[in-house]
Amino acid sequence: MTPQDASKRSAEICQLAPVIPVLVIHDAAIAGDLARALVAGGLPALEITLRTPAALDAIREMAKVEGGVVGAGTLLTPDDVKAACDAGARFGVSPGATDRLLDAAEAADLPMLPGAVTSSEAMRLLERGYTVQKFFPAEASGGAPTIKALAGPLPQIRFCPTGGITLAKAPDYLKLPNILCVGGSWVAPQEMIDARDWAGIEALAREAAALAR
Repeated sequence: MTPQDASKRSAEICQLAPVIPVLVIHDAAIAGDLARALVAGGLPALEITLRTPAALDAIREMAKVEGGVVGAGTLLTPDDVKAACDAGARFGVSPGATDRLLDAAEAADLPMLPGAVTSSEAMRLLERGYTVQKFFPAEASGGAPTIKALAGPLPQIRFCPTGGITLAKAPDYLKLPNILCVGGSWVAPQEMIDARDWAGIEALAREAAALAR
């Protein structure tokens, strides 16, 4: 998969809904129920971060949920790319980008949302062909005003910002022309997951899915 094709597919995934849930899952047994609640609420694209031992099994379970498009986040190495693909991930997300990581994703035909936070990082990815990028950590790096400023010299790039974004802050990002969607964990808070409050999570997803772009 070329970087251009990867960005095209990433854009399609980002346009499925205004929010991509960013999920840290500690128990794969609940993954299917969680995915069904989020998809039912209107958020089909799901990012499961590879930060727990249960993450890959969670991806396997979520990949079975009808209507869901499951991706793997926190991809750092070529081995992460292989493991994510083997588990059924349909897209990948990384906090930054290295040549080895991007080489592996392209070889595996895994659409990548590579991370950038400075103009130089964004330009390097653009030079390689990635016109759709993750902006991370969003709030710690200046938030919506910073991304708005990047649109001037780099209008070719569209972003999915993540990191510290909440329901209240999301509209400031989504109104920008160089934003496709945002990533956030607020739609599936840990306390609601622990309580198996799938109806509550579905309600949060519906609220997020209704945000204007």
